[in-house]
Amino acid sequence: MGSLNLTQAEWQQIAISAGILAAALILTRPVLTLILDRIISRLLKVTSTTLDNLLLEALRPPLYWLVVLLALEASLDRLGFLTEGIQDEINTVTYLLYSLLIVAALWRVINAIGDWYLTDIAGNSETPLDNQMVPFIRRIGRVLLVVIAAIILLGHFDIEISGLVTTLGIGSLAFALAAQAALADTISGFMIMVDRPFRIGDRIEILELDTWGDVEDIGLRSTRIRTRDNRMVIVPNSVISKSLVVNYAYPNSEYRIEIEIGVAYETDIEYARKTLLEAVSAVEGVDPSRSVDVLFLKFGPSAMIFRVRWWLDSYVDTRRMFDKVNTAMYNATNDAGIELPYPQQEIRFRQGHLPGIKESA
Repeated sequence: MGSLNLTQAEWQQIAISAGILAAALILTRPVLTLILDRIISRLLKVTSTTLDNLLLEALRPPLYWLVVLLALEASLDRLGFLTEGIQDEINTVTYLLYSLLIVAALWRVINAIGDWYLTDIAGNSETPLDNQMVPFIRRIGRVLLVVIAAIILLGHFDIEISGLVTTLGIGSLAFALAAQAALADTISGFMIMVDRPFRIGDRIEILELDTWGDVEDIGLRSTRIRTRDNRMVIVPNSVISKSLVVNYAYPNSEYRIEIEIGVAYETDIEYARKTLLEAVSAVEGVDPSRSVDVLFLKFGPSAMIFRVRWWLDSYVDTRRMFDKVNTAMYNATNDAGIELPYPQQEIRFRQGHLPGIKESA
């Protein structure tokens, strides 16, 4: 009998098993590198996408440890002198190691897919919104992976998980009620990223809040809007989802402006139309490729109302163009002798008796 109550033959079996494991640790890496780099990598070069290369690099460490784990299991299985209790413990440990290896491999696959999307897809898109969506979705995938793995492991060891699931459900409900506003903002932010009613850089107006400016950032909880006076307005996404939003940059930056002007009733209509048309068309910044419209819109209480419409190349100069066009129309009508009357009312008094009314004695 040898030491630890093992015979010489049993020690020899242990030495052979240790040699198998050592050979796996030493030889697996160069052999695996040879197979992956010289054979599989060459086959993957013919594809047009880089996803397969990223997946291969992500699975390289798990594949190495998989071979080592298989060698460990094989070296232990050949030790037939081990008791049943020790074999059960070994099977439990190897099951845990295989489970952890699978979780690690899937974790790396999720990261590789996210990196590929950020580099090849989101990097070539017109909007950086994908850069915010991918980390959020990747984080959800990791959480689901860990939760599913934990449930499978607990079920394997006959641990009752119904109570745990119920507790988690009640806790999740309490958390959802406590963080209802934050969850609403997050869900609204995710829907804004998917629906894309506006993008970073667009000029928008939130009518209910009387807020307008350029979109600086779209987060999962809030959207940041820089106003024209260089103030940052942080609006919760749930508020935006319930409001009417005007996007001045969609479908393109071209923008039409209209304004109404009152002309005295004694003025010749065509003369007034020609004067306003020439004045607006000569303003620098008005798009010359599009026609300027001067429409006799309605009869006002004190003047004939004309609606003047013109186009700009960009919505950025909207306010400044109002100033230029208003100034040009005022000077043109002034030079042409066209009166721009202010609101006025005419009151007349009639003397004498009204019909049907008798004078008192």
